[in-house]
Amino acid sequence: MTIHPVSVLAQRLLPGELTAGSPPDPRRVRRSARDWVVDVLLFGWAVLCWAALFQQAEAKEYLPGWLVAIDPPLGALACLSLWLRRRWPLGVALAAVPAAALTDTVVGALAVIIFNLALRVPPRTAALVLLLHLAATLPYVLLYGVPHEERWTVAAFVLVFYLLFFTWGSATRARRQLVLKLREDAVRAQADHTRRLADVRRAERRAIAREMHDVLAHRVSLLSVHAGALAYRTQRTAAGESPALADAEIAESATVIRDNAHQALEELRDVLHVLREDEEDGVPGVPGVPGAPVDATGRPGASDGARPQPDLTRLGELVDEARAAGQTVRLELALPERADGEGGYPLRPQLQRTAYRAVQEGLTNARKHAPGRPVEVRVAGAVEQELTVRVSNPLPPGSAAGRTGSSIPGAGAGLTGLRERLEIEGGTLAYGPEDGMFTLTVRLPWPPPEPGYDAGP
Repeated sequence: MTIHPVSVLAQRLLPGELTAGSPPDPRRVRRSARDWVVDVLLFGWAVLCWAALFQQAEAKEYLPGWLVAIDPPLGALACLSLWLRRRWPLGVALAAVPAAALTDTVVGALAVIIFNLALRVPPRTAALVLLLHLAATLPYVLLYGVPHEERWTVAAFVLVFYLLFFTWGSATRARRQLVLKLREDAVRAQADHTRRLADVRRAERRAIAREMHDVLAHRVSLLSVHAGALAYRTQRTAAGESPALADAEIAESATVIRDNAHQALEELRDVLHVLREDEEDGVPGVPGVPGAPVDATGRPGASDGARPQPDLTRLGELVDEARAAGQTVRLELALPERADGEGGYPLRPQLQRTAYRAVQEGLTNARKHAPGRPVEVRVAGAVEQELTVRVSNPLPPGSAAGRTGSSIPGAGAGLTGLRERLEIEGGTLAYGPEDGMFTLTVRLPWPPPEPGYDAGP
């Protein structure tokens, strides 16, 4: 049984069936305050009808004496049975058949019993019991009602009486079932909403973790390379194997470390800035949606106080940083001309950013797992075809899988995060050793520009 949270006030004002759950079990449903009031009123109504008809029964001289004698007791029992109608609706209706067939004082209680029958018993069973009542009442009506009273008026009254209260009970049953169905739908919708909200939060956490990795892993690996080189030279100098570093060299290394640390903090600030965007203003980072961050020129991808988001135009800066860290990188670009000779490429900013992150991840992995090895980066593509990013480097000696023990720690989530990005954008990722080279290949769709697309000034 499904239990629904119901307030104390609702438990008092609603029928017990509507507060117990769905489907309700009549034997376990407890009366609410409203149920007690209704039961008392209906019992009082049945007793008043019994008392009024009891006084008239003696005036019907055409009735046999035994019918007059059993009329009051059967009517009284029918009135008392109303207190059991909620728990045993079918049993009470069947027990009332003799009273309905032989007495007049049962009319008040019978109205409640027929209504209760249609309300709490399945329709097919209730209809059969109703037919049983009509069949049992027919002899009394034909033998004593039609000949001695107002001809067929009594027969018509009995038929309308039964059908009226049965229809009323059926309508009430349908309404209560509708209320329970709506409540079930509301509970199910709330559960679905909670599940979808949990899925969205889980996806947001993955996206934040992916973004943090992309921003920090590259910079921290550069810091590790520069700091490692400085420590290595210092150790060799202490061992007398190389001359001491000049003050200018130490200052230059410290400046490089400081600059990369500052850039890491700036990029981290950019990510936090996007995450703190007011959701009511729009969707951060989504061009064309109100509230999406833009740079000073109005281009999507950045907001006031935040640096422009990475795209294909910044691949040269990325490669220059890798070269400054000691990597040997060869960059080859085979892309269409930029709009008006400068500015961005005719490709959505999200796809450009994904391609940028692919190159960044390839350079970071090469720096961590194949230090000192030359790296080749090729980015090629055309409109209405695809954009291909290929980063390759020779396998380190003694490595058949393209992975060696690295002095630079990592979470190992870079390629996983890149694959998630590509799944969102409809791209593919392939990596692994090939002919003595470790190759990372990314393919992204390059659809035609949308009408009104502005790649930049």
